[in-house]
Amino acid sequence: MIIWLNGTHGAGKTTTSALVQALIPESRVFDAEKVGETLMDIRPGLPQTDNFQHWPPWRPLVVETARHVLDYTGGTLVIPMTVLVEPYWREISDGLAAHSIPVRHFLLHADQETLHGRIENDTDMGYSTFRVRHLQLYAEAYESWLRNEAEVIDTTRITAAEAAQRIAELANN
Repeated sequence: MIIWLNGTHGAGKTTTSALVQALIPESRVFDAEKVGETLMDIRPGLPQTDNFQHWPPWRPLVVETARHVLDYTGGTLVIPMTVLVEPYWREISDGLAAHSIPVRHFLLHADQETLHGRIENDTDMGYSTFRVRHLQLYAEAYESWLRNEAEVIDTTRITAAEAAQRIAELANN
């Protein structure tokens, strides 16, 4: 199974994914961003883009990497990855379904004020204009499709540990 933790920057995906992994036996965290970083390292570079998710190879490579890891290890993969473009999510979820891999899609959500505050006060990554720019894209995706596509976990007033506990409980049901 895959537990996909979606949400914009500042929602708590990275922190929560490690906590979810600790709660679910035989689970691993797979950072799909590393697939994008691999594509960014190709020389000469791929066509210019502001987001590696726009490169057509990224989505099927995420599917195939997840499939091969699960075939090798079994268990559960926890994937903390923002996907805000609905056709990209469809491509990934349909690709996983074609391999009969069940996906529990959770959306870590927080209100815009909370997200701004988390980004501005992030002591690990520091302030990032890239992350702030994506808040509007997130709000648009949330309203148009994302909140209906995923199980929403509102992280505005709960800790990452509480969110992880909820996700682990829901994933086991």
